[in-house]
Amino acid sequence: MRQALNAHPQGSLCVAYSGGPDSTALLHALAHMREARARGLRAMHVDHGLHAESARWAAHCRAFCAALGLVCDVHVASVDRSAGIGLEAAARHARYTIFAEHLHANERLVFGHHQDDQTETVLLKLLRGAGPEGLGGMREERPLGCGTIWRPLLDTPRQVLRDYVTAHDLACIHDPSNDDRQLARNHLRHGIMPLLQTHWPHAAISITHSARLCREAADTLQHDWRAAYESLRDEENNSLDAKGWLALAPALRDPLLAHWLHAQGLSAPTTAQRKQIERQCTAQHGQMPCIQWPGTEVHVWKNRLWAMAPRKRTDWPAELRWQGEPLTLPDGGVLRMEPATQLPVTLSVRWRSGGEQIKPAGDRHTRDLRSLYQTAAIPPWQRDGLPLLYEGDELIAVADRWLSARAEALFQQLGARPRWQPAT
Repeated sequence: MRQALNAHPQGSLCVAYSGGPDSTALLHALAHMREARARGLRAMHVDHGLHAESARWAAHCRAFCAALGLVCDVHVASVDRSAGIGLEAAARHARYTIFAEHLHANERLVFGHHQDDQTETVLLKLLRGAGPEGLGGMREERPLGCGTIWRPLLDTPRQVLRDYVTAHDLACIHDPSNDDRQLARNHLRHGIMPLLQTHWPHAAISITHSARLCREAADTLQHDWRAAYESLRDEENNSLDAKGWLALAPALRDPLLAHWLHAQGLSAPTTAQRKQIERQCTAQHGQMPCIQWPGTEVHVWKNRLWAMAPRKRTDWPAELRWQGEPLTLPDGGVLRMEPATQLPVTLSVRWRSGGEQIKPAGDRHTRDLRSLYQTAAIPPWQRDGLPLLYEGDELIAVADRWLSARAEALFQQLGARPRWQPAT
C-alpha cells in the first residue's frame, strides 16, 4: 500500500473518510508519510443522518483525526429520498455533492477504493449491460468540483487494508448497512464473489485486468464521441440533435448520451430505456414522446433531445395578486419588475387553463396562446409555468414574452419591464 501511495501526484490531499476499515487504513498510512503531511493532509467525513449512530460515527472520525494531528471536516448531508433513484444512490449523490462543494482548488480527494471494490463495480456494470465505459470500472482519477478524485489503491486487495488495520490495532466503524444482502453490491460481495474465488482464485486480478483494457478502449472512443458531442449539442439550450445522435455508431452513441446526462446531474438509462429513446428519435411532427426513469426524463421535441429531472406536481392557485414585488411562483419560477418598481395598479397572476387569447402590441390580430407558444418554440414542459398577467378580466401580458398595447403603455410609463425567470 505504501508503494501505491508514494506515487501520489502533486496537489494537496484530502481523504474521503467514512471511518470504515478501508478509509481508516488509507488515512493512517498517509498520516505517517511526511510528504503527505507537507501537502496539507486533511480528512472529510459526510454524516448522512440515515442511521441512529451517525452522529457518534462523526464524533469518532473527529477524535481519530485529532489523535493523528489532522483536521477532520464533518458535513451533514441532506439525502433526497423523493428522487426515485433508491436510498443508496440518493445518499451517494448527496455525498458527492458535498465533496464537490468543499474540495479546495487543485486538491485531491483520496478514496480507499481497492481491487475488490473495482471487481464488484465491473461485475455490477456487466450485469446491467454496460459498454466499454462502464466495464472500465472506476477511474483512478477524474475531476470533481475544483479538484480531482484520486483512487491510488485500485490494484490493492481488500485484505491488505484489513491486515494493515489489524497490525496497527486501529478502531473502525462498522456500518450495518454493509451487511444487508438485499443491496446488490452486498449480495455480490458476500454471496457471489466467494463462490467465484473458490473456482477462480485469481478472479479479482483477471476482472480488473479486463477493466483496464475496457478503460483503454473507452478512452480511445472518447476522442470521437466528444467531437460528435460538440457538433450535436446546442450550447444555448443544451439539447441534442436527435437524428444526428441516432446516426452515430452505438459505440459512440451510448457514451455520448451518458455524458450529456451526467453533465446535468442526471442518471443514464438502462439498455431498454436507451433503445426506447432511439425508437422515439424519429417521432412524427406533433408528437412529443417522453422517456422516463428514476431521477431523469428525456423529451423528443422538434427533432432534438431534451433532458431534465422529473417535474414535481405543482398545485396552481386560482390567482395571485401582484404589484411588481419579486414574486415566487408555485413551481419555483420568479416574476419581478426590472428595474424594481411598484405598479400603480394591482394585477392578478394566473396560469393557462385553455383558450386564452391576447392581442400583442403592434399586432393586427388577436392570437391564442397555443399558436404563440408553438411559433415561439417554447418547450411544452415550460408552457404551464408561464405567468399570465391580468388587469381585471383582460389578459395584458404573457410573462415577459407578449405584452398588449395596454401593458406596453403601463410599463413604458414606469420605465420598467416585467421579467420572468422560469423554474430550474
